[in-house]
Amino acid sequence: MIAADRLDRHSARLLIIEADGSMRHRQRVELETSFDPGDLVIANDAATLPASLHGTHLPSDKLIEIRLAGWLSLSDPARFVAIAFGSGDHHTRTEDRLPPPGLSVGDRLRLGPLEAVIERLIGHPRLLELRFLSNRAAVLAGLARHGRPIQYAHVAEPLPLWDVWTKIAALPVAFEAPSAGFALDWHTLQAWRRRAVGFSTLTHAAGVSSTGDPTLDLRLPFDEPYHIPQHTAVEIARTKLRGSRIVAIGTSVVRALEAATDCDGNVSAGEGVATGRIGRGTRLRVVDAVLTGVHQPGESHFELLRAFAEDDRLARASATLTACGYRTHEFGDSVLLHRQPTLLSRE
Repeated sequence: MIAADRLDRHSARLLIIEADGSMRHRQRVELETSFDPGDLVIANDAATLPASLHGTHLPSDKLIEIRLAGWLSLSDPARFVAIAFGSGDHHTRTEDRLPPPGLSVGDRLRLGPLEAVIERLIGHPRLLELRFLSNRAAVLAGLARHGRPIQYAHVAEPLPLWDVWTKIAALPVAFEAPSAGFALDWHTLQAWRRRAVGFSTLTHAAGVSSTGDPTLDLRLPFDEPYHIPQHTAVEIARTKLRGSRIVAIGTSVVRALEAATDCDGNVSAGEGVATGRIGRGTRLRVVDAVLTGVHQPGESHFELLRAFAEDDRLARASATLTACGYRTHEFGDSVLLHRQPTLLSRE
């Protein structure tokens, strides 16, 4: 377990950035009273796959790590977008990891009990489409037995799978944890219910947050499938009709909701794939506020926040977070960012 790295509900901090730009320092437990009756909070209930697989590149007999990074189709659990690394593990910073052996289409990989073949290189020697040579049951069983959660060097001890599942985790389709959801617990959900704050979920196959390669990082986020339940779409429509706020728990929720919304602001239930990027210049049609982790400028998660606030406001917030020692990474502190009203006029 990683008790030293994960903050509990009383020690974790929360920076609230209001719509007018004012900032308030709070404990994260105060999320219980941060929203008004009638507001709707939406979280990603995706559970995290053990998506890091160590094995051998059979043509060269060299060690390799494969990090599954995206679905080609949720209905086909044998084919993935993946990122390849050479020998080593999470104790080395991702950007310092050795490159994989030279990869070619048709190469086979032995990954524990699974064997896979490279079907395509996707414009970069480390980014590939991978197909496991097994049926659905064998692939899922092989991932469960041999895979480990994708992990970065800031946590030294190996993470058990349950440490990357949020309290509301359901279908295992995410490649990294939808980590804003670590801020949620049953106390908070019960408090919202007592105060008539709505809570709904969607499922979004959150991808990797870092590839270790600056060129590849520019492609993030990759295309990510999502599913929005009918109940969630109905609750969004009701909330908008009464003029209350839609609050996204995490950037993956923002991406799914905005991808599922038409030009009139109506969210469609069902499955889809979030393909577009959200950033500066994006006009948000659904989400009024986002709860997120502490992200650095240049990261794909931070770029999405530029749709909520102008750069000068985000710069002030980043300086405040640094000066006050807020903790970064997926087990760190939180930021609640309300959308800047002047951005509503963006076209």
